[in-house]
Amino acid sequence: MLERGKMDRDVVEIVGIDSLVPKDHLLRKIDQAVDFNCLYEMVDPLYCEDNGRPSVDPVVLFKMVLIQHLYGFPSLRRTAEKISGSIYYRWFLGYTLQEETPHFSTVSYNFRHRFTEETVDRVFAWILEEVAQAGYLSPKAVFVDSTHIKANANTKNQVKVQIPAASKHYAKELMEEVNADREAHGKKPFDDDDEPPAPTKKHRDNTSKKKLA
Repeated sequence: MLERGKMDRDVVEIVGIDSLVPKDHLLRKIDQAVDFNCLYEMVDPLYCEDNGRPSVDPVVLFKMVLIQHLYGFPSLRRTAEKISGSIYYRWFLGYTLQEETPHFSTVSYNFRHRFTEETVDRVFAWILEEVAQAGYLSPKAVFVDSTHIKANANTKNQVKVQIPAASKHYAKELMEEVNADREAHGKKPFDDDDEPPAPTKKHRDNTSKKKLA
């Protein structure tokens, strides 16, 4: 008996997005293994406490870049498109099915104008530390931007020299992508001669971190 395919595209269903993500999905494993809350402390000095519009969650911005590199998307624009149409990526970022996900230019702007080289350096060092503690870091060598660096305790200075170079390279790629989009829409491209962003000065009390903990 011939049966035609169903076309029930307008059916409204009540379902939790968590139930749609397989238990063995890579992003679910990453979410369980990594505490992304550490990123808030790293970027906190770069945001103003009482001025400006509410920002996009910085963890979401870093997760979008992580998705791009995990799945090999050729551009941040393509990454943003994939994230908007994927249940799995939305779940990983904490977005519902109907929420609007961040535009790729928002990610580009933050990595170009807000996150400093020191920020990228701290994030990279944090990742290496987490990987090392989990027992997955080889003591032989690591590669950053095709530059060979010995990964041992005596070469920390070498790593600190290389990470800003990597961040500048990625920032340049993002700016080129944003400007190509602006020119396609008849807009003037952004000037790429700006100085690197400086951390925002924030009022700090004298309570020690130990007491706060």
